Amino acid sequence: MEVLTGAGEIVLANAKNEHAELFATMPNSYGALGYTTRIRLELQPIGPVVATTLLGYADLDAALATIGQICADGSHDGQRVDALDGVLFGPHDVRLVLARFEAGTESPVSDYTGQAIYYRSLQNRRSDRLSAAGYLWRWDTDWFWCSEAFGAQHPVIRRLWPRRWRRSDVYHRLLGLEHRYGVAARVDAARGLPPRERLVQDVEIPLERTAEFLRWYCEHVPLRPAWLCPLRLRDRGAAEPTPTPTPTPTWPLYPLQPGRVYVNVGFWGTVPVPAGARPADFAANRAVEDAVERHGGHKSLYADVTYDRDRFDRLYGGAAYDAAKRRYDPEQRLTGRYEKVTAR
Repeated sequence: MEVLTGAGEIVLANAKNEHAELFATMPNSYGALGYTTRIRLELQPIGPVVATTLLGYADLDAALATIGQICADGSHDGQRVDALDGVLFGPHDVRLVLARFEAGTESPVSDYTGQAIYYRSLQNRRSDRLSAAGYLWRWDTDWFWCSEAFGAQHPVIRRLWPRRWRRSDVYHRLLGLEHRYGVAARVDAARGLPPRERLVQDVEIPLERTAEFLRWYCEHVPLRPAWLCPLRLRDRGAAEPTPTPTPTPTWPLYPLQPGRVYVNVGFWGTVPVPAGARPADFAANRAVEDAVERHGGHKSLYADVTYDRDRFDRLYGGAAYDAAKRRYDPEQRLTGRYEKVTAR
């Protein structure tokens, strides 16, 4: 990557040159060290058609065991699996989507940019076929399932809502207007409803702790569905995944261990504020942060962050960040990472 640093220099960083420290600390630095002006990425090839197999589970442990088996083998029931994610509809209803990239285009493909809603299809289909673009963008028409908050899943409103406006960036702008003007919050207050706290989180939990975390989630967080997506950092020097942490993570500011399987759990919405509390107390967000840490995970920092500085530095590579900051932004021209992600 080519980076314009806080010191005003343009440097080329990779994993092995004199700027390897910057290369390793740019991920999760949120522009506190510099800005990437050019980047070279390795991409995953994909065929023109994606065939999916949909599996349903009434047992969390069984669903997570299948995720682990697919991550280890790259296949399921003798069929290659090129991509994998899933949805938690409830503690006894988990759906996994096993995707296989194909070359053929001989049969029709599903289209979820119209009246059909993708996440709902997972509960009433056993297989599906999508175009490559349709697969990559299948969640966007309904922002996973969050378009329901704007009425866009109501059949009548959906027909009237222009297709070009059924997309996540439009919903995000609408949400920004609500945050600015609080129209829905005032309507709720007039109706005697309790205030609501924003709870928008993506967390990574080690695979072996994910079922336990999801049981906590189902008991304490009234948001359904939730997204499940396994991930594993590649370590080119390791032939097999390892369940034991290694001393030096590949990306120190987001210290996932190479070769270890994690499951991203994504949940986005608002929850009622407990009696006597305020939205600004972030009670639900604090509870999630505590649960994620108890289960050995991390959360993405685009969300509301309530950690104090010491805890934040411990969880997100504070020492590595400070060293890179001294080298690449010695005059502190760029706002610090902690200050950026904890801004209200």
